[in-house]
Amino acid sequence: MSESDPIKLYVTHSFQQSVDYLRVFEFLESMESFFYINCSKPETIPSGGGMEAIKESLIEQIKECEAVIVLASQYIDENDLTRFQMDVAEANEKPMIGIRPFGGVVKSPQELIDRVSEHIEWKEREIADSLSRQARLTDTARWETIEFTLD
Repeated sequence: MSESDPIKLYVTHSFQQSVDYLRVFEFLESMESFFYINCSKPETIPSGGGMEAIKESLIEQIKECEAVIVLASQYIDENDLTRFQMDVAEANEKPMIGIRPFGGVVKSPQELIDRVSEHIEWKEREIADSLSRQARLTDTARWETIEFTLD
């Protein structure tokens, strides 16, 4: 992906910017030469129409993206709404990437793990590489470099 052809991504939300929601973009912003468009719009909750309007808004947001990031913390806290977003992603053939709960204290629910294409850790390279694989079917073929010092 390039600046002229950014990846369109959607991050699960319940019409609020949770700490993990914001953390995804903080991690992606730290990646050099990784360009994306955020299709999720948690700040634009429908003013009327109740749950049907909320679901319609989520459907519209998900249809715009190339890949969906499912936050395990969101799945745990807002299970019904997050499962709905996953159902919409599946119905629209959008690949899903699950990110474990931050800090490693709580495990991701098995149902979430079973439904996503990839289940990853909170690492900026892992998030960016997973988005490239799932949204564009491209592999970065990057290797981790480990520095050893001899004393």
